[in-house]
Amino acid sequence: MSSPFGTVAAEAVIMSDESRAPPPGCPMHQDAKRAAPPADCPMHHASTTEQPKSVPDGPAHQDRAYEFVQCPVTGARGSKHTSSDINPANMMPPPNQQPSPGQPFSLSVLREESHIPRSGSDQNWVYPSEQMFWNAMLRKGWLWKKQDISQKDMTNIISIHNQNNEQAWKEILRWEALHSKECPCGPALKRFGGKAKDFTPRARFRYWMGHELPFDRHDWIVDRCGKEVRYVIDYYDGGQKSSHTILDVRPAFDSLGAVWDRMKVAWWRWTSP
Repeated sequence: MSSPFGTVAAEAVIMSDESRAPPPGCPMHQDAKRAAPPADCPMHHASTTEQPKSVPDGPAHQDRAYEFVQCPVTGARGSKHTSSDINPANMMPPPNQQPSPGQPFSLSVLREESHIPRSGSDQNWVYPSEQMFWNAMLRKGWLWKKQDISQKDMTNIISIHNQNNEQAWKEILRWEALHSKECPCGPALKRFGGKAKDFTPRARFRYWMGHELPFDRHDWIVDRCGKEVRYVIDYYDGGQKSSHTILDVRPAFDSLGAVWDRMKVAWWRWTSP
C-alpha cells in the first residue's frame, strides 16, 4: 500500500556519484582516528594561533560523551562514583545519566558515536544513552505507568532516534554537495533545536491538502567552512514501513543562497526523466 506521505521524501540533488563525493583529501575518505584533515581546513587555523580556544557551540554533555561510548562503566555504577565522575563546577555526578526516582527498570548508559562531524571539534556528535533519553522525556512532561513502556521499548526508541539523525545528515550532505567547491572539506553540525509545534509553511500547506502534520521538527545549523546554514527537518510518521519515519529535509528560506539551491533542485526534479 502506498503511503500518503510518498511525496514528502527529501528532495534529492540529481548529480553523479563523482560530483557528489568530496575530494580525496578530506577527512571522510580517511580513518578519522589516524588521519588529520588537510592543512587548509578550518580546524587547523585555530591550532596555529596562541589564542585560547573558544568553547564550541553545543550541549555541554558532548564534551564528556566519549567516556560512555566504548566503556560505560563509570556511568553505570549508580550512586558509586569515582572522582572522575564528579563535575567540579557543582561537585555532583552527571545527573542525566542517573536513574530517575521511581524508574521501573534499569536503562543503559552506553552512548553511540554518530557519523555527524561536530563543528569546532575533531570528533563526531555522540547520541544520548537510553537513560539520558528517558530523563529528557520526563523533563518534557512524559509520564508512563509501568505497563505502558518496557526496557526493550527504550532500546527501540534510541535505535529509531539514531537512524533518523543519520538519515537527516545524509540528506543534508546531498544538499551540501552543491557547495563542494567552496567547502571542499565538507560541512559539520554546529547546533540544533526542536520546534515540534512550530509548523513550517510547507507542512501547513500539506495539511490543508489533506495530509497529516509532522510529529516533530528540528532546525539544524550547519557549519559550511565558517558559514552558518540553517536546515529544516520535518518528521512524518511512516507507519509500519521499515524506515519508521519519513524525513523532509531542506535549506531554510532565510537567504538568497538557500532559495537558489531549492529552485535548482526543484528544476532538476521536474526536468529529470
